Amino acid sequence: MQVRLMRGVLCCALIGVAGGIGIVQAQAQAKPAQNAVVTLDYGWQFRQIASGQNGENGWLPATVPGDVHLDLLANKKIPDPFFRDNEAKLQWIEKESWEYQLKFDVAPGLLAQSNVDLVFDGLDAASTVYVNGTQVLTADNMFRVWRVPVKGHLHAGSNLLRVVFPSPITAAQKVAEGDPWQAKTGTAAKTYIRKAAYEYGWDWGPQFVTSGIWRAVRLEAWNKVRIADFAIRQRDVSRDVAHVDAEVEVEAATAGPARITVNYHQAGAPVAGMPVFVTVAANLHAGRNIVDLPIEIRNPKLWYPAGYGEQPLYEFTAQLGIAGQWAEQRTAKAGLRSIVLDRHPDQWGRSFQLVVNGIPVFAKGADVIPFDSFPNRVTTADYRRILESARDANMNMIRHWGGGYYETDEFYQICDELGIMVWQDFQFGNDWQPGTYAFKLNIEAEADDQVRRLRNHPSIVVWCGNNETEEALNWGYEAKLPADVRFQMWQDYLTEFSGILTRVVARLAPETPYWPSSPSADYEAVSSTYHTGDDHIWDVWHGRVPFSTYETHHSRFVTEYGFQSFPEMKTIEAFTQPEDRTGIFTPVMLAHQKNNEGNSIIHDYLLKDYPEPKDFSSFLYVSQVLQAEGIKIGAEHFRRSRPETMGSIFWQLNDCWPVASWSSIDYYGRWKALQYYARRFYAPVLVSPHVENGALKVYIVSDEVKTRTANLRVRLMDFDGKVLLEYTHAVNVTPLASKVHLDWPLKKLADAGAADTTHVFVVADLTSDGTQLSRNLVYLAPVKEVHLKPASLRIETTGGNGNYKIRVSSPVLARDVYLSFGSLDVKLSENYFDLLPGETVEITAKSTATLDALKAQLKAISLTDAFGNGGRQATVVAAP
Repeated sequence: MQVRLMRGVLCCALIGVAGGIGIVQAQAQAKPAQNAVVTLDYGWQFRQIASGQNGENGWLPATVPGDVHLDLLANKKIPDPFFRDNEAKLQWIEKESWEYQLKFDVAPGLLAQSNVDLVFDGLDAASTVYVNGTQVLTADNMFRVWRVPVKGHLHAGSNLLRVVFPSPITAAQKVAEGDPWQAKTGTAAKTYIRKAAYEYGWDWGPQFVTSGIWRAVRLEAWNKVRIADFAIRQRDVSRDVAHVDAEVEVEAATAGPARITVNYHQAGAPVAGMPVFVTVAANLHAGRNIVDLPIEIRNPKLWYPAGYGEQPLYEFTAQLGIAGQWAEQRTAKAGLRSIVLDRHPDQWGRSFQLVVNGIPVFAKGADVIPFDSFPNRVTTADYRRILESARDANMNMIRHWGGGYYETDEFYQICDELGIMVWQDFQFGNDWQPGTYAFKLNIEAEADDQVRRLRNHPSIVVWCGNNETEEALNWGYEAKLPADVRFQMWQDYLTEFSGILTRVVARLAPETPYWPSSPSADYEAVSSTYHTGDDHIWDVWHGRVPFSTYETHHSRFVTEYGFQSFPEMKTIEAFTQPEDRTGIFTPVMLAHQKNNEGNSIIHDYLLKDYPEPKDFSSFLYVSQVLQAEGIKIGAEHFRRSRPETMGSIFWQLNDCWPVASWSSIDYYGRWKALQYYARRFYAPVLVSPHVENGALKVYIVSDEVKTRTANLRVRLMDFDGKVLLEYTHAVNVTPLASKVHLDWPLKKLADAGAADTTHVFVVADLTSDGTQLSRNLVYLAPVKEVHLKPASLRIETTGGNGNYKIRVSSPVLARDVYLSFGSLDVKLSENYFDLLPGETVEITAKSTATLDALKAQLKAISLTDAFGNGGRQATVVAAP
């Protein structure tokens, strides 16, 4: 873009254009930006302060961004933290203090600038920073951006930057001791230093309380002005027109005139002619200045969640100029959309649904935890693999859970691109939080930093105050405290989560709804006849009640429910030795199970539905089937209950280390059975046969926005494939609705040959234009009473150059057919699937392995093969 400068005045002509307000002018180009950034990410060293015995003066090479655990690992001072029971051997690290240093050169030209700031995007967490021996910063919050002026402490040539991290355990205890209420409330000392809660361990994750410079560090040099923040405020958005404000926050060293220009175009789209832009002259005062530039975009391309439309983004660039020179420019991408959290009274209580661009969206997804115990090991490929897996399983939302850390910009950019909505918890997980005034100021600054950083992302559709802190006041120890103590704790809670955080979101991102906690009813009373807010459902698992209990819940929006399983054998082999794999109760297997009695709970539930698996590998497989079938019951119930229920977010999508957990994708990105099931039960159009009130009812649930013509076929069959009863009918699938399309009394099925329900099943198929939209099977007897026949699977594998086709068939019903490939990683289009008698299913496979290698390691089993009685190993027959 060219901008004309005449006698130090920016000349322009404002005109109305289709798509916005623009400027037309072009005679002379402004001089390039003057502000400078110097990264300080390379050449770091670290040492343990107590011993100082490692290498020369104890110093070892360090990686920044990073943490002390990764640095110790890279220098071969500790073993792999995830292998076997090494976690317990590494707990000494959190009790020690650590020091990082960087020697760096400063050019004279940098010091010629009026201002030089030292910026840390993240310090984990309690730390003191020194520049050339002078203390310049004390930090206590890993979620804040720390910016300090350091020009007066630098000199041309060599400089020394040091960061000292005391033991986080000791540092937190010291702060807690300064709170006179802490002894009364019992608030955990660890909460007084703002760190990721999961570092201290969770019921799916290990304890690695680490320290380090975990985000980027740099010097920023600027003369008179700099762009401190750039946001696209979406005042109102419709399909016809979007009114947005480009909000540029300018920090000025002194008062004076400035020119601010913003141009925009649709990101990724060709720009015809000059970009559309708008400019303003501003008289700045010293300090922070906020300048709004209104923009009207006619017929905007709107951003939609996955399954509802496309995800176009607009790219906006702000340029700041003074005295005839551009000082700095900043670019931001934004997707234009309107978000409403609809909370109107209705027949069930008060609604809880997200309305995006006028469409009530049923949220389908899973909770996301940190991708690794050590955040800096997470790569772009890791983010993309997990988030694309969510999209591929028909998820349109993830809940970013509040016990970890605010994710990288890259994470949210991928969510923007994929159309995955994000329910974003502020990072407060379960623990009761301190109520000191200093703590409140600290978290307000944290929220300010994070909302500013993330507010342009269209994927973030809810800001939520915390995870389970609201209800924690009624848990265990807190519930027994004296009334006056509980009163003070509740006042502090309201100040923090319905005062401070509410205020920050209202000030910086009012277009995005705020919710005080998860779960919460926003302080409304609930009853058996009045339901409101979001729910966490944990009677299944913690209460050890049957999976069918999910169907007794009448939630408005479910943000947690789940059940554990084990990862596949290849993942377990990565952290075990052969002697560890003799059963699920060996010491190492228990070390990788963080939920109290978790392995016993899985075992107990399994025996309610199935016989004892015949060996260790069979137990792993059946545990995944058990998890998938259980969550399927809940997910389909919640979808059938639309519009009473408008969200199904199961716990959890991913893992932070290799472990038995609630995840649907393991630490290495391998799909469990639940992830394949999720792709089916989260299908845009779902057929869901369900036995209720003495009848078989077949529901069709649609998330589509238009009526669809489809064909419904329902069959009662025996396990050999004989059709006992059949119904076929053309149906009009109602959009954005759940509707019963077939109601068969169970007597009708019994009269047709299903008097013995242990040898029959019902299959429902929904097709449209020759394409299968959804298929679903249901038994008429309890799972343990069903007598499946052993299946002899016929396998034919063809293809090459990394792309293969696998055809599978069976003469009898084969449940949960599972294809595995030994040491090979193979991406399959389908797995853990049901195979009807005489039917052939074709699966696509992608792998770097050759066809011969694929065939050699391919193993196929179905459910009956997992048990010692009533089943036999499936036969894999090579096709001629």
